[in-house]
Amino acid sequence: MELVDIGCNLTHDSFDGDRAAVLQRARDAGVVQMIVTGASEAGSRAAAELARSHPGELYATAGVHPHLAADFTDDSESLLRALSQRELVVAVGETGLDYFRDFSPRDVQREAFQRQLRIGVDSGLPLFLHLRDAHDDFYAILSEFRDRLADVVVHCFTGSRAEMHAYLDLDCYIGITGWICDERRGTHMKDYLQDIPADRLLVETDAPYLKPRNLRPKVKTHRNEPQWLPWIVGTLAAARGEHPDFVAERTTENARRFFRIPAR
Repeated sequence: MELVDIGCNLTHDSFDGDRAAVLQRARDAGVVQMIVTGASEAGSRAAAELARSHPGELYATAGVHPHLAADFTDDSESLLRALSQRELVVAVGETGLDYFRDFSPRDVQREAFQRQLRIGVDSGLPLFLHLRDAHDDFYAILSEFRDRLADVVVHCFTGSRAEMHAYLDLDCYIGITGWICDERRGTHMKDYLQDIPADRLLVETDAPYLKPRNLRPKVKTHRNEPQWLPWIVGTLAAARGEHPDFVAERTTENARRFFRIPAR
């Protein structure tokens, strides 16, 4: 099984003590390429540098998460535009809207989202998008830009069937995480995962967040790692009624097409 993790926060400080070991465990599990998420100015710089130190294996995104939208300035935009020109930066984001936490005012989130979508338009890069409890505004803003954007993934999708179909109708990809492995809050998704066309399906860990709760044997850590992506794929395959190898093959093919990266 050869997999691509389309979203992992490998610059998170929880990995500072054993990042090399984390990468090796991912390789051993068949995760051959990873997209390192940039979710802040400093995080986007760090993601780009980490990718530069592992060419062909790691790639980076560059963006400012909606939690930090209040910190988004003209300098932020200039930095993201500069990073978007780097060879190993393969998407704009993580950007979007999060009305669940509201760590930044909603009008400020919308403005930062629109500014980063414009970077996507100008750079021609794919978009790595965050959505939580903000479908109406998110859909309206994305719809305005969609015909000028390259490929788009709504990452870590957790919404309703109707919301998912709305994004599929906008020709978006859907990113699936270990949320579907959580019996407390992810079970509703299993009813519609089979609706995602095979060529619009992507998989990710969002490490160090969202460790699969159904891991067996249980692991005594709250930190998620890319090495557990195959477990997510297995859970996803079971819900879709497909073989894990088929899901692995298709999502890897999709990820390389989406981010325009070659096979290793």
